[in-house]
Amino acid sequence: MNPLQWSVTAVRLAHTDLRSSMKRGTVMTHYRSTLALTGLAAAAGLGLIACSSDDSATQPSVTPAPPIAPSTTAVSPADIAKQKATDAYLGMWSDMAEAATTSDWQTPKLAQNATGEALQTISRSLYADHYNGLVTKGQPVNHPKPASVEPLDNPTSVTLTDCGDSTNWLKYRADNGQPANDGPSGRRQIEALVKKAVDGSWKVTTFAVHEVGSCTG
Repeated sequence: MNPLQWSVTAVRLAHTDLRSSMKRGTVMTHYRSTLALTGLAAAAGLGLIACSSDDSATQPSVTPAPPIAPSTTAVSPADIAKQKATDAYLGMWSDMAEAATTSDWQTPKLAQNATGEALQTISRSLYADHYNGLVTKGQPVNHPKPASVEPLDNPTSVTLTDCGDSTNWLKYRADNGQPANDGPSGRRQIEALVKKAVDGSWKVTTFAVHEVGSCTG
C-alpha cells in the first residue's frame, strides 16, 4: 500500500472510531486524538512522497577545482648579475677576435663589452700586431664561471674564472698569410673582473691571462 492510500485508510478508520466514541460520551477527547492521528498520517504520506521526489531530482553539478598554477622560482639579483657579467666577458673575447682579423686596434666595437684597463690591454695588443704586420685567425674558446658576486643584494661587480683555449686562434703574417712564430697555444687560466656601469651595462674592467698549461680544471 502506498503512503497516500495509507493516509486515506487511516482517515476512514478515524471517522469510524469517532462515531463509536460519540456513543460512549468521549467525543472531544477522541476527536483530538483522531485529528492528531490524521495529521500524522497525512504528514507521513506527504513526507514520503517528498522524499521520493527528492531522490529522483537531478543531482547538483560539482564545479571542478581550478588547476594549480605551477610554482615559479624568483631569480635573485646575484643570478642576474652573474649572467650579465658572463655575457659581457664572452662578448669581449668575441669583439677582440673580430678586430684581430685585421688588427684594428681603433674599432669602437672594442668598447662594447670592455672598459678601463681591460680595453687598454686589448687595444695595445692589437696595435702591436698591427705594427708588426700580424693578424689573428680563428676563434678562442672560453668557459667562464662566476667566482664571486659583490654585494649579493645589489651586485655591482662579478669575478669570473676561465680556462681559455687558444689552440685554434693563431697569428699569421698579414703580407703572405704564413703562420707567425708567436709561441705555443693552448689552454690558459684567466681571471676577469666585470663591473656594472652607471648606465646599467656590464663591462670587463680588468683581466689577466696566464701561461699555457695553467688551467687546473
